[in-house]
Amino acid sequence: MIFDQTIPTKGNLIALKQQYQLSQEGHDLLEKKRNIIMKELVDLIEQAKEIQEKILTTLARAYESLQLANLDLGIENIEEYANGIPEYDELKIRFKSVMGVEVPELFRQEKPKLEIPYEIYRTDAALDEAYISFETALELITEASMIENKVYKLAYEVQKTKKRVSALENIVIPKMKESIKFIQDTLEETEREEFFKLKKLKK
Repeated sequence: MIFDQTIPTKGNLIALKQQYQLSQEGHDLLEKKRNIIMKELVDLIEQAKEIQEKILTTLARAYESLQLANLDLGIENIEEYANGIPEYDELKIRFKSVMGVEVPELFRQEKPKLEIPYEIYRTDAALDEAYISFETALELITEASMIENKVYKLAYEVQKTKKRVSALENIVIPKMKESIKFIQDTLEETEREEFFKLKKLKK
């Protein structure tokens, strides 16, 4: 199939060769982009696995400590302490660019020292351990959700880039090559015909 608007002239041949070169460069850049994003995805998936293991371990420790605190202090007292804990709002979100894809990440402007938000002389070590573990688990779960969001965004971008690479490889670039060959062959044939005409005129 001949590339659209390829009238066999030298001007069109030059223009088409330039377009072909740009398409090749675009293809290479998209391949590079896809490889960089894929590397980022692999790293994120590894991070997600590590965080998931930490979440499970931390939650197991938190529930075990909470169970001990319930036995020692009573469920009603534990609920009273829980109601006095302020809402968790220390984490902030910012965006970073991965090959033009904006992905969210968590940060703390300044990580505060973890403080127990109740009078520790009225409680015991089990409740303190439960609070610290749940606080840690909450941070980990928030981080895991952000990583999951990054993975979805980057995976979607990989699919988009893959389609564009495929279109260049299988449609655009082959059509251009075919059109370049068509123009070159046509121009060569025209030159041969002109040459023979000139020879006849000279006889």
